[in-house]
Amino acid sequence: MKYAVLDLETTGHSASDDILQVGLVLLDDDLEVIHTYNSFVKPTIAIPPFITQLTGIDEAMVADAPELSDVLMDMIPLLDDAVLVAHNVNFDAGFLNQALDRSGYHTFAGRRLDTIELLRILFPSITSYQLGAVSEQFGITHDHHHRADSDAMATAVIFAKSVQKLRSLPLLTLQRLSSLVDNGSDLSWFITLTLKQVEQNIVMGVPDYDFFNQFALKAREWTEEKPARSEEGASPLQDMSFEQYLDEIKQRFIEQFPNYEEREAQTTMFHEVFDSLDSKRHLLIEAGTGTGKSLGYLIPALYYGIRQDEKIVVSTHTINLQEQLRHRDVPLLKQILPIEFRASIFKGRGNYLCLRKFESKINTRDMMSPVDDAITASQMVVWLGETETGDQEELNFSNKGTDFWSTVASDADSCLNRACPWFKRCYYHRAKHEANIADVCITNHSMLFTDIQADHRLLPTYSHLIVDEAHHVEEVASKHLGMQLGYYSITNAITRMFKDSRSGLLPSLRIHLQQESDERVQGWLETIDTIIPTFTEVKEHWERLFEMLYSFVQASPDATGENNQSVYRLRGDSLPEGWSEVLAEETNIHTELIRVLKTAEKMSEEIKDRIDELAVQALVTDLNGVLRDLTRVKDDLRSFMKVDQTTDVFWLEANMTYKHRSLHLYAVPIDVSSQLQQYLFDVKDSIILTSATLSVQKSFQFAEEQLGLSGFEEAGRLRTVQLASPFNYREQALVIIPRNFPVLKGSAGEPAFISMLVSSLADAVQQTNGRMLVLFTSYRMLKQVYDPLKAALAATSIQVLGQGIDSGNRTKLTRRFLQQPESVLLGTSSFWEGVDIPGEALTCLAIVRLPFQPPNHPLLEAKSELLQRQKQNPFMKLSIPQAVIRFKQGFGRLVRTAKDKGIVIIYDTRVIETYYGKHFLYSLPGPKIEHMHIEQIVPRMKEWLGAEREEENG
Repeated sequence: MKYAVLDLETTGHSASDDILQVGLVLLDDDLEVIHTYNSFVKPTIAIPPFITQLTGIDEAMVADAPELSDVLMDMIPLLDDAVLVAHNVNFDAGFLNQALDRSGYHTFAGRRLDTIELLRILFPSITSYQLGAVSEQFGITHDHHHRADSDAMATAVIFAKSVQKLRSLPLLTLQRLSSLVDNGSDLSWFITLTLKQVEQNIVMGVPDYDFFNQFALKAREWTEEKPARSEEGASPLQDMSFEQYLDEIKQRFIEQFPNYEEREAQTTMFHEVFDSLDSKRHLLIEAGTGTGKSLGYLIPALYYGIRQDEKIVVSTHTINLQEQLRHRDVPLLKQILPIEFRASIFKGRGNYLCLRKFESKINTRDMMSPVDDAITASQMVVWLGETETGDQEELNFSNKGTDFWSTVASDADSCLNRACPWFKRCYYHRAKHEANIADVCITNHSMLFTDIQADHRLLPTYSHLIVDEAHHVEEVASKHLGMQLGYYSITNAITRMFKDSRSGLLPSLRIHLQQESDERVQGWLETIDTIIPTFTEVKEHWERLFEMLYSFVQASPDATGENNQSVYRLRGDSLPEGWSEVLAEETNIHTELIRVLKTAEKMSEEIKDRIDELAVQALVTDLNGVLRDLTRVKDDLRSFMKVDQTTDVFWLEANMTYKHRSLHLYAVPIDVSSQLQQYLFDVKDSIILTSATLSVQKSFQFAEEQLGLSGFEEAGRLRTVQLASPFNYREQALVIIPRNFPVLKGSAGEPAFISMLVSSLADAVQQTNGRMLVLFTSYRMLKQVYDPLKAALAATSIQVLGQGIDSGNRTKLTRRFLQQPESVLLGTSSFWEGVDIPGEALTCLAIVRLPFQPPNHPLLEAKSELLQRQKQNPFMKLSIPQAVIRFKQGFGRLVRTAKDKGIVIIYDTRVIETYYGKHFLYSLPGPKIEHMHIEQIVPRMKEWLGAEREEENG
């Protein structure tokens, strides 16, 4: 068998477009290259500029190229009896067949394989399936991206690696794949063919896997996991002082990293963290970029925890930082610390796969979207042979993959605990066990507050807590200590129970019960036939309820907010007209749910007691989990409808594009400071809160008030420390403010403002040759700037990337920005923090507006009303501190290492013209700040960057 790996460059994607270049690589059955062919093709239409920019192919390169029919004549013999392979094969095969047809040849009718599909199944953990990104991850030298010859060769290598991996999978895994992808497709044919080959060459005993219930697993039983040190005897650090411990670590750093330099701020942090743990007091410590704060708290925490035999819990805001600690900081500490230790990562339960649910879903073929779900299930079957954790973060799902995951994720309601056949291999219980035996347990803020809500039954018992990215704590606490309901809260649960006559828990249960001989079977079947229509009625009432609630959002004067997202605040004393109809619909839902849930629960209890068959027990367990979910939704909805405003704020939020299906109902505490004090600061020995942005104008007052720490410093229970950044901001960062720039009213840009902004950005970005990040506070304004800026830069090689336009995925956009340095990236909300673009890749940062939150957001409005009742100024006490912290986060994107140098342009002249502007500038870590007329910006940038280049060349 031979494989023809094809790549085409074309003038565009439509039927009227032409082929510009052909690349073909032939592989034999041993996946060796036996022939290559490539040629430019003379097009019949002009090459669009964006194609030349993308591929580097211009008119001159194809002027003397052969005609399409001549190129096809060369290719046809090569394609004979071959399997056609391409990266997104439908695109290349479609263009090829169109060209063959036009030129009077027979179209290609052979088998096709898509490397994207193969990668998705066989490499489920790679972060992107884009050809360039995969080549980079596989270490494939790729001379010319978007050139057919180079792309075809890269695709051939990727195909060979994929097939080699397929052939090396355990027989059990291949058998599972063959039965999952069994739809008559070419992929199905290829997997079955590979399975037959492997069966003929079977090697007995595969030592790298644990086999259980017809699955090949990498992770062994979690009961085998042991603590880092034996529990007998005194602590190994008993005879080592903290200073000796730090000296030993420093020595090891010097041995392993010859360029190691001690950072004064980090050393201070070591001592401050240790002192707080040792003296049982809380600590607010602001540590700027470059301090090395992860090690700054982990090194002293491990010393204290191991010496005192006390568990330390570390909480981060993002799972991203949790992963960074897992993959970067913990392995480094394993090399450096003079003692064995164990660190565990513990996330919310829904992040872990439930093997019992997964096995049941595959065995019963309960697939909601047969094609997509079969691919997702196949990915996961391969992944089971690779994962130690069962954590969904490792998987790269397609759009419908997340829906599939929600049906197989671990959850408390359907967990059988020790009665589950998978218990000793359960990923959630593994994570929980590891957290219990670890010296330090790394979790996230979301899990921290879920644990508080669950009366501390989830995380291991702890008295010492370290909170990283602590500027998010108040916001996460609000969300978790409040309530949120969405359209899918009920619809997804009901769809899980019943989608059609064959899909869902109830139809599956029906099929299994028909094979049982119990005398009550007939009664249960009748109950199932009765409750399915009732659930359908509940769904219809729910649909009507959400349409009614959405009409309030739609009619609101602030109907179109940011990202087409709109909010409507509900006030108990002035409910909207038509609220009585809403209450009547909610009563229908409540009454019907009480009735149907009671019937379903009674039936499932009977079945559970009388039928021992494992598949039936599994279905009943999952059904009980969904019934509990529905009970919770019913109770939450009733509580929301009361709109009791004594301590909470209530609002509706929806996206105008997706209408009532995007609607969410929120009830959130207006002030969580007293709960934070009650659940954390009053009861824990020491809590260390750290972030690069905790202070406003060098004061921690705002953070203390928000977190419930007011008065703690005076009582000796809290210390506040601000560490100076190790970077020389005066030399490394220049802040420019154009003083003659117009002041903007409202969130959308006026034509004159947009025109001036685009012109200035275009000039600045040409001076830095790309390498620019522009931060917006409004997606609407980002869209207003995108097209005119693209037009202004059309004659240059600088590409414009827009968040929500070129991609909504921050990671993908950042990767594209790094891959092509001649870029300007326009970002909103999520780009203000957590984006790390070190070195020359980012030379200029533009801040279009100060990041004030919209004053009409219900939560901010309710907080402001509370402050007014307390005779305080909400703008000064709340709006400004929030905006300053976000502004500092945005500024922090520019200088990420001691060698970075760059420019920040602030287009919002309020920083120099208003009484509160100084709050923003004074909070920055000491950069050079200059204001000038707009026409002076580029010459000043040239001078500043020129001086830097002279130093480099000096």
